[in-house]
Parts: sequence; C-alpha cells; structure tokens
Amino acid sequence: MSSPTRFSPPAKDPWKSFRGIMSATLILELIVVLLALPVVFKLSNGLTAAKVAYVLVFAVVLFLGCMVVRRPWALTAFCLLQLVLIAGWFIHPGIGMVGVVFAVVWGYLFYLRRDVQKRMDAGRLPGQEPLD
Repeated sequence: MSSPTRFSPPAKDPWKSFRGIMSATLILELIVVLLALPVVFKLSNGLTAAKVAYVLVFAVVLFLGCMVVRRPWALTAFCLLQLVLIAGWFIHPGIGMVGVVFAVVWGYLFYLRRDVQKRMDAGRLPGQEPLD
C-alpha cells in the first residue's frame, strides 16, 4: 500500500489573502450596520436607547473582529455573529435583513475556505509540486 502523495505548500500563502477578504467583509458589514440606524429611525417610531446600543455594540464587535481574523476559530465566530445580527429582527426587521444578507456572504466565504483547503490538499493550487 502506497502512502498518499504530499505536495509542497503553494508559492503564495492563500490564507493571507483570505484573511484580507474576511477583514474587508467585516468592514463592509460594519458600514452597512451603521447605515441601518437611519433606516430604523425613519421606519419606526424613533430610536430608543436599546436600538442604538444594539447597533453600536454590534458595530464595535465587528471592528474588533478584524483583529482576530488570524485565529483558527475566527470564521466560525463570524458565522455565529450573523445569528446575533439576525436576532436583531426583534429590534427592527431591517437589521435582521442585514443579518440574513451577510449570513449568506459568510456562508459563501466558509465554502470558499473549504474549497481552497481541498485544492491545497490535492496539490491543485498554483505553485504546488509533489514532494519526493
């Protein structure tokens, strides 16, 4: 029985660019969440302290998330954060819809991460060569 073929690591680190994509997504989500405040104000009976606090605390958490994108648990944590944002539906449906949209985005990023890992394991990334 032969051992599985091992491949060299790719010439460029695919995880470095993936962390950049995750950070950019967090910043975009931060902007959209903050832009939800005027929508909540216009479409509801005004802003309450709870609504403002929910949005601002969530915005701070998204900003702080950019500092932990290197951690192995970061992508899972960001996907779980979307559940918290979807729960914002009880604050205002507009906030919940932002959560649904970004949950789809983070689900796609999770899929991409898995696909890149499978390609790396199979040696199909550019710059990978079989090890002797």
